[in-house]
Amino acid sequence: MSEIQIRSARPADLPAITEIYRDAVLHGTATYEIDPPDMDEMTRRFHSITGDGFPYVVAELDDVVIGYAYASYFRTRPAYWWSVEDSIYIAPEAKGKGLGKILLQQLIKDCTALGFRQFIAVIGDGHEGSASVRLHLSAGFKHSGTIKGSGFKHGRWLDTVLMQLEMNGGAETLPGSPPLRT
Repeated sequence: MSEIQIRSARPADLPAITEIYRDAVLHGTATYEIDPPDMDEMTRRFHSITGDGFPYVVAELDDVVIGYAYASYFRTRPAYWWSVEDSIYIAPEAKGKGLGKILLQQLIKDCTALGFRQFIAVIGDGHEGSASVRLHLSAGFKHSGTIKGSGFKHGRWLDTVLMQLEMNGGAETLPGSPPLRT
C-alpha cells in the first residue's frame, strides 16, 4: 500500500495544482473565485507566495499530486506582518480521507517555525457543518466571526467564517522582528 507524501511544492506540480483549483472554483464554494485561473496565473501566484518565503506544500500519492496547501499574507500592511492565512485544496477523488488535516498540520508547523503569531482561516461558505470549519476546529482554531451573505456563487448567498489559531505566544507577548520581512 502506498503512503501519502507531504513535500514542498515545485513548479512541476503546477499543472496538477491548477487542475485541483479549477475543480474547486467550478464546483465548490470554498473559494469565491468564479472563473478558474489559467496556468500562467497559477504560476504567477505560486512564485509570488514562494518568493516571499511562505510554505507551499503538496500531498502526493503514487507520484500524483492529490492536494496542496500554502500560507500567505493575511493582509499586507505592516501591522499584520505577524499574521498568516492558509489555503487548502484537495482533489475530488481524495476528499474525506484526512488529507486536509495532514496538510494543515504541516502549515501550522512551518508557520510556527517561521515565527508567526496568528494563523487566520478565511472560510468561504463557512457553515457549521462545512469540511473546512470542521478541519480547522480539529486543528485548534477558534471561531473569530462570521460575515453573513458576503459571497454569491452557484445561485446562493454564502457566509464567510473567520477562524484563528494563536502560535508562539499569540498576542500575550511583544513580537520580535516580523517573520519573512527582515
